[in-house]
Amino acid sequence: MILTVLQVALGGAIGASLRYLSGVAILRLFGSSYPIPLGVLFVNIFGSFLMGALVVLLGNKELTHLNAFLVTGVLGGFTTFSSFSLEAYSLFERGQVAAAATYVGLSFILSLLAIVLGFTFMRAVLS
Repeated sequence: MILTVLQVALGGAIGASLRYLSGVAILRLFGSSYPIPLGVLFVNIFGSFLMGALVVLLGNKELTHLNAFLVTGVLGGFTTFSSFSLEAYSLFERGQVAAAATYVGLSFILSLLAIVLGFTFMRAVLS
Protein backbone atom coordinates (compact mmCIF):
# COMPACT_ATOMS: atom_id res chain seq x y z
CA MET A 1 0.00 0.00 0.00
CA ILE A 2 2.76 2.48 0.90
CA LEU A 3 4.52 1.75 -2.40
CA THR A 4 1.32 2.61 -4.29
CA VAL A 5 0.95 5.85 -2.34
CA LEU A 6 4.55 6.76 -3.19
CA GLN A 7 3.89 6.03 -6.88
CA VAL A 8 0.83 8.30 -6.84
CA ALA A 9 2.77 11.01 -4.99
CA LEU A 10 5.72 10.91 -7.41
CA GLY A 11 3.39 10.85 -10.42
CA GLY A 12 1.36 13.71 -8.96
CA ALA A 13 4.47 15.84 -8.52
CA ILE A 14 5.46 15.19 -12.12
CA GLY A 15 1.93 15.88 -13.39
CA ALA A 16 1.55 19.10 -11.41
CA SER A 17 4.93 20.31 -12.69
CA LEU A 18 3.87 19.52 -16.26
CA ARG A 19 0.59 21.39 -15.71
CA TYR A 20 2.49 24.45 -14.52
CA LEU A 21 4.95 24.31 -17.41
CA SER A 22 2.12 23.82 -19.92
CA GLY A 23 0.35 26.88 -18.55
CA VAL A 24 3.53 28.94 -18.84
CA ALA A 25 4.10 27.71 -22.41
CA ILE A 26 0.53 28.48 -23.49
CA LEU A 27 0.75 31.95 -21.92
CA ARG A 28 4.01 32.63 -23.78
CA LEU A 29 2.63 31.32 -27.07
CA PHE A 30 -0.74 33.06 -27.01
CA GLY A 31 -0.43 35.86 -24.47
CA SER A 32 -2.99 36.80 -21.86
CA SER A 33 -5.48 38.71 -23.99
CA TYR A 34 -7.97 35.84 -24.31
CA PRO A 35 -11.13 35.99 -22.16
CA ILE A 36 -10.74 32.37 -21.01
CA PRO A 37 -7.77 30.63 -19.34
CA LEU A 38 -6.22 28.87 -22.33
CA GLY A 39 -3.61 27.05 -20.25
CA VAL A 40 -6.25 25.38 -18.07
CA LEU A 41 -8.42 24.63 -21.08
CA PHE A 42 -5.44 23.02 -22.84
CA VAL A 43 -4.45 20.77 -19.93
CA ASN A 44 -8.07 19.74 -19.34
CA ILE A 45 -8.60 18.72 -22.96
CA PHE A 46 -5.16 17.23 -23.57
CA GLY A 47 -5.13 15.48 -20.21
CA SER A 48 -8.55 13.95 -20.89
CA PHE A 49 -7.34 12.69 -24.27
CA LEU A 50 -4.22 11.20 -22.69
CA MET A 51 -6.29 9.62 -19.90
CA GLY A 52 -8.54 7.85 -22.39
CA ALA A 53 -5.66 6.68 -24.55
CA LEU A 54 -3.54 5.55 -21.60
CA VAL A 55 -6.32 3.59 -19.88
CA VAL A 56 -6.98 1.66 -23.09
CA LEU A 57 -3.27 1.13 -23.80
CA LEU A 58 -2.43 -0.06 -20.29
CA GLY A 59 -5.41 -2.41 -20.26
CA ASN A 60 -4.60 -3.78 -23.70
CA LYS A 61 -0.94 -4.37 -22.88
CA GLU A 62 -1.74 -5.80 -19.43
CA LEU A 63 0.17 -2.98 -17.76
CA THR A 64 -2.57 -1.89 -15.35
CA HIS A 65 -0.06 -2.08 -12.50
CA LEU A 66 1.17 1.29 -13.83
CA ASN A 67 -2.25 2.94 -13.28
CA ALA A 68 -1.39 4.35 -9.85
CA PHE A 69 1.71 6.14 -11.14
CA LEU A 70 0.60 7.16 -14.64
CA VAL A 71 -3.18 7.55 -14.48
CA THR A 72 -3.87 8.61 -10.89
CA GLY A 73 -0.49 10.27 -10.30
CA VAL A 74 0.85 11.88 -13.47
CA LEU A 75 -2.43 12.58 -15.26
CA GLY A 76 -4.33 13.23 -12.04
CA GLY A 77 -1.68 15.80 -11.13
CA PHE A 78 -1.65 17.19 -14.67
CA THR A 79 -5.39 17.73 -14.62
CA THR A 80 -7.99 16.47 -12.19
CA PHE A 81 -10.50 17.12 -14.95
CA SER A 82 -9.17 14.07 -16.77
CA SER A 83 -10.05 11.91 -13.77
CA PHE A 84 -13.52 13.43 -13.70
CA SER A 85 -13.89 12.78 -17.43
CA LEU A 86 -12.77 9.16 -17.02
CA GLU A 87 -15.23 8.49 -14.21
CA ALA A 88 -18.11 10.09 -16.13
CA TYR A 89 -17.31 8.16 -19.30
CA SER A 90 -16.88 4.90 -17.38
CA LEU A 91 -20.38 5.27 -15.97
CA PHE A 92 -21.72 6.05 -19.45
CA GLU A 93 -19.85 3.13 -21.03
CA ARG A 94 -21.31 0.73 -18.43
CA GLY A 95 -24.77 1.85 -19.50
CA GLN A 96 -25.34 3.95 -16.40
CA VAL A 97 -26.36 7.02 -18.40
CA ALA A 98 -28.53 8.54 -15.67
CA ALA A 99 -25.74 8.10 -13.11
CA ALA A 100 -23.24 9.67 -15.53
CA ALA A 101 -25.52 12.65 -16.18
CA THR A 102 -26.16 13.04 -12.45
CA TYR A 103 -22.44 12.86 -11.70
CA VAL A 104 -21.60 15.46 -14.36
CA GLY A 105 -24.41 17.78 -13.32
CA LEU A 106 -23.72 17.52 -9.60
CA SER A 107 -19.97 17.90 -10.09
CA PHE A 108 -20.42 21.02 -12.19
CA ILE A 109 -23.09 22.72 -10.11
CA LEU A 110 -21.79 21.76 -6.67
CA SER A 111 -18.18 22.59 -7.55
CA LEU A 112 -19.20 26.07 -8.72
CA LEU A 113 -21.35 26.49 -5.63
CA ALA A 114 -18.48 25.31 -3.40
CA ILE A 115 -16.05 27.82 -4.88
CA VAL A 116 -18.55 30.64 -4.41
CA LEU A 117 -19.06 29.53 -0.79
CA GLY A 118 -15.29 29.30 -0.27
CA PHE A 119 -14.80 32.82 -1.61
CA THR A 120 -17.69 34.15 0.46
CA PHE A 121 -16.57 32.40 3.64
CA MET A 122 -12.96 33.55 3.42
CA ARG A 123 -13.88 37.11 2.49
CA ALA A 124 -16.17 37.21 5.55
CA VAL A 125 -13.43 35.79 7.78
CA LEU A 126 -10.82 38.25 6.49
CA SER A 127 -12.99 41.36 6.61
